[in-house]
Amino acid sequence: MDNLQDLINNRRSIYKFTDQSIDDEILNQAFLAASNAPCHKHTHPWKFYVLGSQTRSKLIPTVTRLAKIKSEKMQSKNFEADAKRAISKITNPPLLIAVTSKRSPNDDFREKEDYAASVCALHNLVLSLWENGIGSQWSTGSITRDESTYDCLSIDSKQEEIIGFIKAGYPESIRKVNKKPVKEIVEYLD
Repeated sequence: MDNLQDLINNRRSIYKFTDQSIDDEILNQAFLAASNAPCHKHTHPWKFYVLGSQTRSKLIPTVTRLAKIKSEKMQSKNFEADAKRAISKITNPPLLIAVTSKRSPNDDFREKEDYAASVCALHNLVLSLWENGIGSQWSTGSITRDESTYDCLSIDSKQEEIIGFIKAGYPESIRKVNKKPVKEIVEYLD
């Protein structure tokens, strides 16, 4: 990318990755970018859990159970295919990171501000990866709210909230996306 504006304006969510591994130096650079996100009161509420193959395997029963619930809700006739697709979303990406934000159960406003700061850190991570040719997708869903996910990852759900998984790798392809024109998202008030 030539400059920051190009980097920001050209970043896209990536859904399919090559098998090429990501160099540790690039990953550490992305974590440094994440750690430099803006943060009110310097609470630094974010944490990144890089999931290896053993941890991903521990998540398969949870993913399968949640896929079954979703299949039944959607009245899908092919649970096996649905489960296989859901499992592949956890096992296939070259890099899988669970992102958490610190909870503040006695301070709703602090928790909201910390969530916003954690999203900024997550976005810095994604932009840093993108600058190095690595695409990603921020994924949420029932797996981020299921207590067994927290157990598999040894995360205390009373202390941290999983705000998503980052799936990352070198893109197989980059899709074109139409964004809203600026005039539709900005309003100047007198």
